[in-house]
Amino acid sequence: MAPLGERSIHRSESREGRDTVGRVTPDQLTPTGTADAALLALELSDPPSPARRVTTPLQHHELVPPLDPFGEDRPVPLPGSAGEHLLQRAFGTDKRARRFYDEQVLDHLNAEMKEFIGRMEMAFVATSDTRGECDASLRAGPPGFIQVLDDRHLCYPEYRGNGVLASLGNISENPHIGILLVDFVTDLIGLHVNGRARIVEDADMRAIHPALPAEFDRGRTPERWVVVQVEEAYVHCRKHIPRMVPVHRQRSWGTDDSRRKGGDYFGAKGTPRPWHREPATS
Repeated sequence: MAPLGERSIHRSESREGRDTVGRVTPDQLTPTGTADAALLALELSDPPSPARRVTTPLQHHELVPPLDPFGEDRPVPLPGSAGEHLLQRAFGTDKRARRFYDEQVLDHLNAEMKEFIGRMEMAFVATSDTRGECDASLRAGPPGFIQVLDDRHLCYPEYRGNGVLASLGNISENPHIGILLVDFVTDLIGLHVNGRARIVEDADMRAIHPALPAEFDRGRTPERWVVVQVEEAYVHCRKHIPRMVPVHRQRSWGTDDSRRKGGDYFGAKGTPRPWHREPATS
């Protein structure tokens, strides 16, 4: 392995990503921290080469994670990713992170978490496809729209929407999901729930869980449900959560009128898209 300085120069000259005047862009910067140069020179921000890919039995291409500095031979691995653990070691936060894992991260939902989920009216949902292309989406409903099924499972409804199905499409390829619930009104605290998701049709879901709500606000009947098997559940610090106050407003529920739904708020309509181009002819 070359010394850190030599690797930094090599990366600056060889990688794409310079701006129009030749300056190095942020994605080329070498990680910095409290560790020695040999550890920082792991090029943690570089994408793995094609040789670092493996093929699953489903023929999905996945990136091989880096070696975990906290050991991959533990009977039960620590929460978090190998990259997370590498950066903790590099930036000198490993003891603080280990304390957080030991004191705050659970592999199930406890009573306080269940109560919190039961009164939430919205959730931020993160998914990605098999290539790692990500999507973050908002889900909302009356308190209790997210149902806790047991200590290790929750579910939320998928109502009739715009038909893009970005989150569900990702889940159909890649079951990993991250959910963030935040109380902006009362306690100013958040809850992360990470796990594995599957899509279940409404009728099939009710056959298994007949106690699911049968009446929904404004007639928003679920078409299907996303069932999440909990792998991690932990607090989100209140330090930077703003306080918000709900206000009453009139909404046009169930409409297909794009103007009432927000329409072309960002002025995107009519802009040329790469996928509009005609294929080249020989």
